[in-house]
Amino acid sequence: MAQHAIEIRGLRKSFNGHPVLKGIDLTVDDGQLTVLIGPSGCGKSTLLRCLNGLEDFDQGRVTVSGITLERAPERNHTHREYERITHALRGVTGMVFQAFNLFPHMTTLENVALPPAVVQAVPREQARANALRLLEKVGLGDKANLYPSQLSGGQQQRAAIARALAMKPKVLLYDEPTSALDPSLVDEVLLVMKDLDAERITQVVVTHEMRFARDVADKIVFLSDGLVIEEGDPRKIFSEPSDPRTRQFLKRFLL
Repeated sequence: MAQHAIEIRGLRKSFNGHPVLKGIDLTVDDGQLTVLIGPSGCGKSTLLRCLNGLEDFDQGRVTVSGITLERAPERNHTHREYERITHALRGVTGMVFQAFNLFPHMTTLENVALPPAVVQAVPREQARANALRLLEKVGLGDKANLYPSQLSGGQQQRAAIARALAMKPKVLLYDEPTSALDPSLVDEVLLVMKDLDAERITQVVVTHEMRFARDVADKIVFLSDGLVIEEGDPRKIFSEPSDPRTRQFLKRFLL
C-alpha cells in the first residue's frame, strides 16, 4: 500500500471572516504528481501555502512527510511549537512560485547554490557542485554563469525549480509555475516537471494547464468554493466527470 507523503484533514481557512477553505480532506501518495484544478478563487493557492506554513490555517490537520501541524479548539500549538513545526515543514517542502524570485545580482549557479549553503550550512564548493548538477538536470548547465536578466522566462523558472531541488525536499509545491510565461515557453517548464515525475518525486501543482494535468498527472483534484468536489485518475476525470461542477469546468477539455 502506498505511503502518504501528504495528509490533510478538515482544513479550514478564512480571510476577514470570508471562508476560503471549508473542510478539505486530501491525501497525496509518495512519488505522486497531483494537480489541483478549479476556478480562480476556489482556494487552490491557499491550500498549497498551508502545506508549508506560509499561510496559517484556522482549523484542521496537515501532515507532510511525517511532520504534523494541527489547529483545533482542544489542540493548539504554543507559539514556539508552531514556529518549530512550520520551520520543519519548510525543510521538507520546496516551493516554486509564479514569479521566479531569483536574485538579479547573482549568477544562475549562485542562485541555486545559495539556499543550502545558508540554511543547511552545506560547504560552499559542495553546494556549487550540487547546484551545477541540478542545472544540468533542468537543461541549464550551459547557463550557470549567466545572470537572470540574460535568461528567458522559461529558463528562469527552470532555475527556480533547480533552486527548490537544491534543498533536497521531500515534496515540491508549484503555484501556477507557468502563468507568467509566454505560451511558447510553457512546455520547457512542464517537461522538467514531467521528468521529475518519472523519478517519482512527490509534486503538487496548481495550474490552469489542463493538457498537462490530463496527460501527466497521476491524480487530479478539482476544487470549487473551498471544497474538494472530485478527485481521481485524470483519464476518468477528464472523460467522465461525476459532478456537474467538474463537467462544467472541464467542458472545453473533455475527451
